[in-house]
Amino acid sequence: MESIKKVLNTLLVGDVFAVLFFFAWLAIALLGEQWHTPLGWRLWQRLWTPVIQPALGLMMAGIILSALGQWIAKRMKTSDSQSR
Repeated sequence: MESIKKVLNTLLVGDVFAVLFFFAWLAIALLGEQWHTPLGWRLWQRLWTPVIQPALGLMMAGIILSALGQWIAKRMKTSDSQSR
């Protein structure tokens, strides 16, 4: 169980860095659009639905599931200490 958690955490960390990369790319591409310089805006738009949205969804799901898991573990720990 612990190794699965470690692998999932590693994947989620990689996903967060991918999302940060896409955000930086978005900012640079928007500046390029303002300056009428092609810096990847159209490619970014084409990748929005098949790549970037799933990466954002995976990151949000990971955050929610991680918080839920911590909350459940905390509740189980307090119920164990109360039953003793």
